[in-house]
Formats: sequence, structure tokens, C-alpha cells
Amino acid sequence: MAPKWRELADRFAEQIRNGEYAPGAQLPQIRDLVTAGEGSKDTVHKAYKALEAQGLVTSSRGHGTVVRQQTPLKRLGIARYDKAKWRDGDEVAFIADRVASGRAYRRNEQTQKVSRVVAPPLVAAAHGLPEGAEVYARARLVKEGTQPTHTLTSYYRPEHVEGTRIVDPTPGPAGRGGGFRVLYDAGYEIDHMKEELFARVPSEEEAQLLQLSPGEWVVELHRTTYTADGTVVEFAIGVHAATRFSWSYDFKVPDSANTEGESK
Repeated sequence: MAPKWRELADRFAEQIRNGEYAPGAQLPQIRDLVTAGEGSKDTVHKAYKALEAQGLVTSSRGHGTVVRQQTPLKRLGIARYDKAKWRDGDEVAFIADRVASGRAYRRNEQTQKVSRVVAPPLVAAAHGLPEGAEVYARARLVKEGTQPTHTLTSYYRPEHVEGTRIVDPTPGPAGRGGGFRVLYDAGYEIDHMKEELFARVPSEEEAQLLQLSPGEWVVELHRTTYTADGTVVEFAIGVHAATRFSWSYDFKVPDSANTEGESK
């Protein structure tokens, strides 16, 4: 038999999912539930903590326990890197996600810090650089309104970006079309990418920066960006609040047997 706090948490979770408690609605005060016979203070507190760990509510002093926005942002796959978006227009990747999600955005919802650093081992390996080599690190914090959604740090070889807008610390994308357009204008047109995803527990610093609820995980992204000749022009590490995104991929299914036949 499930403990009382679990039964209470499950009941509230069902009410949140079926719309009885809408996003932004406040759940009953703990003392009111205790008075109503729903359990002890400790029981109700455990139930609310369980809801918070599931990403369904947030709790804060003075505001009580409030239902979170449940519609995550679409984090597009291939479509977010469509060249027509950034080469011919001004729809950088995070903006492409907002447009696909039907959400408003402002360019200054992306802040950034640019520094020249010794390449961490993972970055050096991705770029094929020796130990001790320097790279430019372009670190961004992206928000939706006031709520952080993810961080993204891109690492570049100095010879690819020196003197370009990529190393300009002005907040927001690196000019019209963002970083990919800057690389394109410098003669480094992106051709293909590799993305790897890892789910993990956040560090204390990440939890604070992304304003995560207790128990909320993050999805770490590693993105390697190549030109047609295989030159790595960007290696990026992103840390995404897991409950704030849905990852959407739409692609043509390959048939390697036919591909091999055509190459003979």
C-alpha cells in the first residue's frame, strides 16, 4: 500500500494534468490540507516535494506552491539549423525554437560572455588541438522572459574567428544570422553536425543558474559543427533544463543498402 504522502501527491498530479489546477494556480496551503484531514504537516510537505521533483509545481516563501507552465519549448533538431533561417534571414537557432513553439522572444534573451581560454580536454579533442592550445569560449545563458532555459558555450579556434562578431561580447546573437552567419561570411560554411545528448543530475551552480526545482535533471548537449571538408569550426556544450524542452526531430529515413549500391 502506498504511503499517504504518495497518494496525496498522485491525486494532485492527476488534477494538474487534467487541468483542474491550471498553470499559475496555487495549490492549497499546507495548513489548510492538514485541517481538512489530508494528513499531517509532514505528509503534505512530502507530497508537495514529490510534485516539485516531478517538475509539476514550484514552491517559494511568500508564494506557496504554484503549478508550473506545462507546455515545454520545442527544441528542434535538423530544422533549427536550416541555412535559409540564418544565412538569408535572422532566425538563429534559439529563435527558430521559439517560432516553432509559437512563443514570443526578444533577441536580448540571450546573454553572453566571451573569453580566450586554454581548451579543456574535451574541447581540444573535438578540435584536434594539442594540450595547452587556446580557444575562444562564447558562453550564453538563454532565457524565456525571466526564466532561464539553457546555457550554451561554443568553442572556436582563434584563427577561425579572430576579429569577427563572434568574439564581440555584446549581449544577443552575433549580429544578423548569428554565429553561423559569421562563420559563413569568413569562408567557413557549415555543412554537417553531430549532436550527442546526456541526461544527468545538475551541479549546484547549474541548478542555481537555471533556477531548477529540487530533483530536476538537465540534458547536456555536445554539438560538433563541420565544414564540407571535415574541418571542425565549432564545438559546443549546452546544459538544458530537462522539463522545459521537448526534443523534436524530423528527418528522412536512410537506406544504406541503396546508398551503397549507388556508389558502386
